Amino acid sequence: MFCTRCGTSLDSSARYCVACGKATFSAPESPAPDFPGERPAGAPPQLPPPGNKRLHRILADKKIAGVCAGYAEYFAMDLTLMRLIWIGLLLVPPHIGLIGYLISWAVLPKSELPVSGI
Repeated sequence: MFCTRCGTSLDSSARYCVACGKATFSAPESPAPDFPGERPAGAPPQLPPPGNKRLHRILADKKIAGVCAGYAEYFAMDLTLMRLIWIGLLLVPPHIGLIGYLISWAVLPKSELPVSGI
């Protein structure tokens, strides 16, 4: 095996080039799961692909029902900012925030995935 940056000959088990320090990108193989759709032990939950965003309630980051966490992930916003927006909507005279929150609580599906890197 050779380094792609400087061309130095490397051992097949090398993770970095000894001459320039560039990573060789030889990641260790993870064991295959026993059943289709099953994750290996200790593996993080798999998130849906970026182009396939779905609105759902996230129970892992909930305060009441996980609605704010779901909307924060969907719109790629800070969770605290989303909670402040919902509180602001609650104070609008016809209480549109309360009505919207209750409808979202009843309609959105549950998910155990945490908010991803927001």
